[in-house]
Amino acid sequence: MSKDGEYSLRAATPTDGEGVSALLEASYPQLLAPDYDPRLLAAALPLMTKANPRLLASGTYYVAETGGDAVVGCGGWTVEAPGGGESRPGIGHIRHFAIHPEWTRRGIGRALLDRCVEQARAHGIKNLECFSTLTAEAFYRSAGFVTLGPVNVPMSPTIALPSVRMRVSLD
Repeated sequence: MSKDGEYSLRAATPTDGEGVSALLEASYPQLLAPDYDPRLLAAALPLMTKANPRLLASGTYYVAETGGDAVVGCGGWTVEAPGGGESRPGIGHIRHFAIHPEWTRRGIGRALLDRCVEQARAHGIKNLECFSTLTAEAFYRSAGFVTLGPVNVPMSPTIALPSVRMRVSLD
């Protein structure tokens, strides 16, 4: 529960798919618009705004919800790299974070990230990496992540989203 009782965090389940997709559809178009070309977003958003069933079932993906059960934040971590990439010992990956535009700047993103760090540490993870959107780079930097460099995240064979590879040590 947040300090002010406005939202609570819990592990996501496969039944959260509709709520998470609705959150992604509300968040990404509005929050990413200042940093991305509108044509790229128009092509990428249909691929980015669907809840990932594997993440929802992972036990390491979380939702923030209001007392009325509206999902206002989501995010998690996995040992597996995004896109089905190989896992490497001691490295975890931050996955599919979003906050509803009407709920930004209330500590939800930080609470979700803190939960991920705590759980990853408990699983023996030494470093967390993420492919941050251009929009979220400052958020991750404020949480201690360092920028490793630019990366284009493939969304489909013809669409790649300019992003930033970042890492934080959990030691």
